[in-house]
Amino acid sequence: PPPLPDCLRREAPAVARPPRPVAATSLGGDKIAAGAAGPGDRAAALLAGTRLHLLLEHLPELDPADWPDRARTLLAGAEDGLPTAPELDALLAELAEIRGAEALAGLFAPPPGATVLREVALSAPLAGGLRLSGAIDRLIVAPEGITAIDYKSNAAVPADAAATPEGYLRQMAAYRHALRAIWPDRRVETAILWTRTRTLMPLPDALLDAAWARALAELAPDAAP
Repeated sequence: PPPLPDCLRREAPAVARPPRPVAATSLGGDKIAAGAAGPGDRAAALLAGTRLHLLLEHLPELDPADWPDRARTLLAGAEDGLPTAPELDALLAELAEIRGAEALAGLFAPPPGATVLREVALSAPLAGGLRLSGAIDRLIVAPEGITAIDYKSNAAVPADAAATPEGYLRQMAAYRHALRAIWPDRRVETAILWTRTRTLMPLPDALLDAAWARALAELAPDAAP
């Protein structure tokens, strides 16, 4: 028989496992604004928010006459299954108000030349050898800049960007970090769509800079932001 190659006579070297991805939503910081609902109410509110989030992903560009059938199809296989008829009616009514809000016209009808992407998964390297992962609810890619929007259905909505819960600021700063790596030659802006008040709240860079520095200080204390 032919001689065995040396590689079969040696123990295989250990394979270094890459670090587990760090989710943009798990960077620390509070995610509950002052005045939020109690634990019981919060569970129901989270479920309603999850359902509304799914409808916002798929339905705004469709004919509203098709919304009920499409909503039932989408929600039947989602968390907790198909809602009751009154719950579905309430969700569709809220979606209609969001879609028709004058202040959100630019969100659902972007300028010519812009591309709208939904539920955009992304990944980017972080300080300290870590890797970020996340999914952006709505991404508007235009020649003049990139806009990342996240949907939040909190019952208590902050009065201004400075009052945004720390956890949300860190999450949006993480998205900005990844998008700047993808499009280094374009301006990157972020905003939160507060569905309860139908408002789009831009997040200033200074707020995100500070939140990002705090997140990195906890993730990789020995690495510079």
